[in-house]
Amino acid sequence: MNTKSLVSIVDFSKDDILRLIGTAECFERNPNRGLLEGKVCATLFFEPSTRTRLSFETAINRLGGRIIGFSDAATTSSSKGETLKDTIMMVSNYADLIIMRHYLEGAARYASEVTDIPIINAGDGANQHPSQTMLDIYSIYKTQGRLDNLQITVVGDLKYGRTVHSLIVGMSHFNPTFHFVAPEELKIPELYKHFCETNGIRYHEHTEFSEEVINLSDILYMTRVQRERFTDLIEYEKVKNVYVLRNNMLSHSKDNLKILHPLPRINEIANDVDNNPKAYYIEQARNGVFARQAIICDALGIEVVSG
Repeated sequence: MNTKSLVSIVDFSKDDILRLIGTAECFERNPNRGLLEGKVCATLFFEPSTRTRLSFETAINRLGGRIIGFSDAATTSSSKGETLKDTIMMVSNYADLIIMRHYLEGAARYASEVTDIPIINAGDGANQHPSQTMLDIYSIYKTQGRLDNLQITVVGDLKYGRTVHSLIVGMSHFNPTFHFVAPEELKIPELYKHFCETNGIRYHEHTEFSEEVINLSDILYMTRVQRERFTDLIEYEKVKNVYVLRNNMLSHSKDNLKILHPLPRINEIANDVDNNPKAYYIEQARNGVFARQAIICDALGIEVVSG
């Protein structure tokens, strides 16, 4: 595997995360730099994306790089039966870096093993979404002024939610307490509960989305129920609107509470929350540009000077 690749947030140590937060801060102060001049970055999106693709492409454009790639696999040779290996090896001839989203778990890891150029995982099935985790952690740091000893409540699709899985691993360095709120059908997988137990991370499971658990929280991380992960649409209909955050549920929450969401949202955050100063999901998406600029430069071994 190329050691510059970012396949899983496990690939980043605590020091790596803190270093990249510092780099993201540099880019937030000055995002327009020519650090990627002469570099070609390929964005290969085998699965639909709006924010992730656009923020990566904005990050590359602001750094002066060039972009090739696709946002619809149906327009590529994979629709003719070309293997992922052949696609990656072919694109490696043209680009210095590949940013890839794929519907299969493990696809990014496999891609990193068949090429010598860095791979950045922009989401692989229900597995991991490490660049989202970096922007989430950057958002938590910006809003809380720290990462240590926070109460983090995660609500919704915890079974298939790759952003949740990555967040658990990424925040594991900082002694969090997690509250997992999900219906039985979508509860956190045993793998991640075992991860918490092995790493001494406190967690509590809830099936009720109550004001009591909201009022404990420093971070409230809402997620949508992902229709595309269900093979049985009747099961999806049963759980899609089970938890909805409304503005009146925040009346007694902590002053420092911030509401995050990896987006897109469907019905899980009511529109009346948008004007609450504790809502941070739009700013969170903006932070994605700076976090992804930091990740790209790190993958390419480009030194970023503060400024």
